Amino acid sequence: MVMEYRADLPPEPFNAGEPALTGGTTTLVEGTTFCLSTADGDIGPGTPHGLFFRDARVLSRWQLRLDGAAPHPLSVSHPEAFAARFVLRRPPAAGSGDSTLLLVRERLVDDGMRETITVDNLGREATTARLDLHVDADFADLFAVKEGRAGRHDRDAVATGPELVLHDRGNGSRGVTVTATAGPDVTPGTLSWHVALPPGGRWTTEVVVRPTAAGDPVRPRLRHGERVETSGPARRIRRWRAASTAVAASDPVLTGVLSRTRSDLGALRIHDPARGGRQFAAAGAPWFMTLFGRDSLLTAWMALPLDVDLAVGTVQTLAETQGTAVDPLTEEEPGRVLHELRRGPDSAAVLGGNHYYGSVDATPLFVMLLAESWRWGADPDVVRSLLPAADAALAWVDRHGDRDGDGFVEYRRATDRGLANQGWKDSPDGVNHASGRPADPAIALCEVQGYVHAALLGRAELAEGFGDPATAARLRHRAGELRRRFAEAFWLPDRGWYAVALDGRKQPVDALTSNVAHCLWSGIATDEHAAAVIRRLAEPDMDTGYGLRTLASTMGAYNPMSYHNGSVWPHDTAIAVAGLLRYAHLPGAVDLAHRLAAGLLDAAAAFGGRLPELYCGFSRDDFSPPVPYPTSCSPQAWASASPLLLVRACLGLSPHVPNRTVTTNPHLPPRWGEVTLTGLRLGPVTARVTAAGERVEVSGLPPDWTVDPARGFEPPAGG
Repeated sequence: MVMEYRADLPPEPFNAGEPALTGGTTTLVEGTTFCLSTADGDIGPGTPHGLFFRDARVLSRWQLRLDGAAPHPLSVSHPEAFAARFVLRRPPAAGSGDSTLLLVRERLVDDGMRETITVDNLGREATTARLDLHVDADFADLFAVKEGRAGRHDRDAVATGPELVLHDRGNGSRGVTVTATAGPDVTPGTLSWHVALPPGGRWTTEVVVRPTAAGDPVRPRLRHGERVETSGPARRIRRWRAASTAVAASDPVLTGVLSRTRSDLGALRIHDPARGGRQFAAAGAPWFMTLFGRDSLLTAWMALPLDVDLAVGTVQTLAETQGTAVDPLTEEEPGRVLHELRRGPDSAAVLGGNHYYGSVDATPLFVMLLAESWRWGADPDVVRSLLPAADAALAWVDRHGDRDGDGFVEYRRATDRGLANQGWKDSPDGVNHASGRPADPAIALCEVQGYVHAALLGRAELAEGFGDPATAARLRHRAGELRRRFAEAFWLPDRGWYAVALDGRKQPVDALTSNVAHCLWSGIATDEHAAAVIRRLAEPDMDTGYGLRTLASTMGAYNPMSYHNGSVWPHDTAIAVAGLLRYAHLPGAVDLAHRLAAGLLDAAAAFGGRLPELYCGFSRDDFSPPVPYPTSCSPQAWASASPLLLVRACLGLSPHVPNRTVTTNPHLPPRWGEVTLTGLRLGPVTARVTAAGERVEVSGLPPDWTVDPARGFEPPAGG
């Protein structure tokens, strides 16, 4: 049966049937499984393309040939993040410009892959064709593929009837089985069909790829003949949409981007069946389809207006992997929150192991998200059960994060196998002076001190909410002292911005970076300093017109085509917008927030409604639309979630379910028109929020709840 795409399904802007160029890479993703191919559906040997399952490439070749030649691509469309339709034709016969043989490949990924191949004879004469599907697997580790180190792997290929079975000789527990309908001739490495079609005739076959893990074939979730809209991934995404908040706006661009956000976050969720289906967001496709402390935490924070369960699942999962011992190889330390989790065949040799802890910011972000989840209505019993993990995280801040006892959290990698930079700008050259000289460790990043400040305040509020006022008072005092000392040590009065860091000699690292905007978001900045930062961020050397540069164009290390030294990261700009609107009472804050938000949405429209991980930081006056970064992940979790943070910040939406209050302070851009959140779950309550400009209405709340539009948007732990 051919997979069908019904025209009577509700439209999804920027999502259903989205056209794409015939060049480039097509990415499909569902949970930890993803597939990279060319836009005609092929996976060629010697490329980074493939079908990846649990951080290993289980297909390194998947090439379809028609009469011995590659079909001509016509189009590719993506009805969902996990499905694609590739439309091709047989090359025209000599002397003819037209073809009468149409070939369609319809692909679905879900713990494996299913591809339905259909051939239609549109001509008036009968025709024959030979189809060959060339298949191979190298079982290479994800990192080896990403870094171009995937060499030839020894594998066994066995053809048994309609099956092709490939096994990794180096790891007998890994393998893949390929089966097909329509009676293929199967040889090691190839499935072949001889097709005869009458005029107007159709022929189809269904090919299923099933990986093997731990020596056992993975139970298939891809049912024979099932249409995309009734498949497992489609059912899961519908449940996600039904359970999560619907966000829409009068502006069709914003509505389309938010629709794509909702779909992509649904596809990037990973469920843990061993723990009751608990969910968290993978960092992004193609290379980061796993749990990442920093990325998963920030994504869950941004997605709180959609679903608090994603945040709860994230903190629960990270609490279970929290460090308990000191291990220089993995950089584990008691209380430290995981940086990333890997399952690939070479994971033990990459960054020290399957569990790697080399992140300086995930630990305070963990405490921040726990407190924010509580405010947004997480089950109080679950939150209470996680308080020991939050206290262990703050103990790490004191005992291991603050390496020299100066009151600031800094990092220095434990061995030369770890990440040299351990903040969100973790590339080797990601932290540097205004001159361009790299900073020397140990490095205390400005935004990390802000996260610690917010974590202390968040834990203080939790202590107060759970009947421990003494702890609340002690932590608030610590937060106040940190804020005071931060202002003294990090402010550069002759520059008008915060140092991006203090280096190993406690000297300011004086480059102007987007990191300083995170200090607005966390609330560690004083009003006086925030006013100066706002003025400086508004200058053309920071604002590209499509978002905020990671490094000002006037700095020595600036390169608009770099990963962290002048590019634009959507999540970074969204955090800046939230920070600016936290200080909306200061001159220029709202105007700059609106300008940055507009730039992000214009960039999203240019990228088909989906914000990539990052893009080049050229000025909009010089390059429009924005220039893609060549290896950017897409979809990528915190980039996908960024539009939600824009909406939340512009609404000034800050619920506090335990106190039965909803605080708002709206500053919506005029071009958005009316913005509506429908089905917003706040603990036991489901509300509706409607806003335009500086007007907001919240309905559906019980009589004992309070809507407070008078207070400024200053939640205790970030915007």
